[in-house]
Amino acid sequence: MIVVAGAGGSLGPYVARALTAAGHDLAIADANADRLKPLPGEHHVVDLLDEPATRAWAESLDGVTGVLHLVGGWRGGKPLTEAPLDDWALLHDLLVRTVQHTTRAFAPALKAAGERGRFVIVSSSQAQAPTSTNAAYAAAKAAAEAWTLAYADDLAETRGTANILVVNAIVTDEMREQNPDKAYRTFTDAGHMAGALAWILSDAAGTMNGHRRCAHEARARPRRDGASVAA
Repeated sequence: MIVVAGAGGSLGPYVARALTAAGHDLAIADANADRLKPLPGEHHVVDLLDEPATRAWAESLDGVTGVLHLVGGWRGGKPLTEAPLDDWALLHDLLVRTVQHTTRAFAPALKAAGERGRFVIVSSSQAQAPTSTNAAYAAAKAAAEAWTLAYADDLAETRGTANILVVNAIVTDEMREQNPDKAYRTFTDAGHMAGALAWILSDAAGTMNGHRRCAHEARARPRRDGASVAA
């Protein structure tokens, strides 16, 4: 079974459909039940900011081999000297605390899965190349990445993996329909992202652990020296 946390976001439907087509059983979660209604898989309403609730959810599921963390959010647009620090509090909870609770809750299941155990987050190029108007967002993404790389080290003893898939921004079919004249040159297609995430869950990606990979490189072969590929 594959768990998709934050499945009600813009990327979630693409991921749920791609994984179902690949033959995976899904347990998908969001804090809002309505966002889950059109999606395949078992539906679970979970507040990932509530650690006991997240642990209870994890313990209720059997046979989990992979967890995709798709919880997202953004605040920004003002220089760091002017941006309200409340932005940091909100983004820390959305982008860091939910990763912490999810990794801790599913650690027993992913370790029990051995070499099939997989954990993946979606991150932003801002984490490595932050701009002044995205300081809080970039810092939160960087913290989530560091936590995930530490989780990769924790899973390595059972040959499980934790990896980071990086994009500048994601474009969906709905966004293209709303803005048909926009080129979206620096955006990654949501369908491509879903395919890349499905590949990271596959046996073919079993040797890739603790990597930070750009979405367009996700199906590329890991370097033999084990180094990460930076965005």
